[in-house]
Amino acid sequence: SLLLYILSGTLIEPGHLLDNHTFLYFAYGSNLLKERLHLKNPSATVHCVARLKDYKLVFGNHKGLASDRWHGGVATIEHSPGDEVWGVVWRMNMSDLESLDSQENVTLGAYSPVELSVKTKGQDLNCRTYIMNSCVYAPPSPQYLKVIVMGAEQNGLPKDYQEKLRAIKTNMYEGPLPMMAELERARRRAKERVNHRSDA
Repeated sequence: SLLLYILSGTLIEPGHLLDNHTFLYFAYGSNLLKERLHLKNPSATVHCVARLKDYKLVFGNHKGLASDRWHGGVATIEHSPGDEVWGVVWRMNMSDLESLDSQENVTLGAYSPVELSVKTKGQDLNCRTYIMNSCVYAPPSPQYLKVIVMGAEQNGLPKDYQEKLRAIKTNMYEGPLPMMAELERARRRAKERVNHRSDA
């Protein structure tokens, strides 16, 4: 439907479209970590930290099929009055929309894109986010949880929420995860760039 808005040339205000070129995306799982999101979506920049009311963070797999990428349950959100989920709102180029959808396995039907209103300092923002279909609960791998915790730290999510994330029980998987190796490389490169700049 986003493409329809663009093709028709008249922007029927979907909230998460900031203009013809960028949109807002609320991340609550592994995409809290900048290096993770940037692997496939280089345009993402932090817009703000925000809170989603009346939802909670849960872990599971689409139709119970364990994630090859993460060897365990992955994050989704479900409606839960009185609860809240903290996350990062990223501003992204429309050119990354397709890669974001494919990272979230939208075409396979694992996740559906939705538009939700999140709260940030003094204002509500409409953002695109993703909710798992046919979720069968399953604990995450320690590595996957670590990525979420690192992302929460990196973006300064509230301390008590970070504590809650750290307390989540994992499936204790200890095997190799190619994705973690890729992320470590990306983080090293980012560090080197920062160091290089400070030497200049």
